[in-house]
Amino acid sequence: MDKIGQYAVPLVIGLILLFGSLRKTEVFSAFCEGAAQGWRSLWSLAPTLLGLVIGVRMLTASGFFELAAPLFRPLCEWTGFPEEVLPLCLLKPVSGSGSLAFLSDILRQVGPDSFSGKVASVIAASTETTFYTVSVYFGAVGVKKTGCVLPAALIGNAASFVLAFLLVYLTAGNC
Repeated sequence: MDKIGQYAVPLVIGLILLFGSLRKTEVFSAFCEGAAQGWRSLWSLAPTLLGLVIGVRMLTASGFFELAAPLFRPLCEWTGFPEEVLPLCLLKPVSGSGSLAFLSDILRQVGPDSFSGKVASVIAASTETTFYTVSVYFGAVGVKKTGCVLPAALIGNAASFVLAFLLVYLTAGNC
């Protein structure tokens, strides 16, 4: 198995060169054009990504997500949703790396086999970083008005939080 992995990259490069020569394509010119287009895309997305990263860092450093989570305490008590998972739910639509840090904290505090740890793991694995995705994809094509995309995506995230809770509850029980 190790030998296959060792030759995978050279094999793929060789296949690309072979396919390009069979199609009579100047492979190096095509590569250079693609690389130049990549740089143009990077420069057009840089301000959006920079603003998003700075905003996420500021919100996380300020403790906003930990302060906002107790507002949902009555809902958690009523439904049985684990309160320690709420900061993850608030951060996941905004930042993948930040939510991964929250997941790590949750697993360290309550354990990976706890009900909260299982719910947090399913949420981390099954939801999207909505704001990042919308900013990158819409920013790449220059769309300024996203219409109903953001509300629909956030509703989808909320639905996945609820479904993660229900699925873990139904399959693993309330540990």
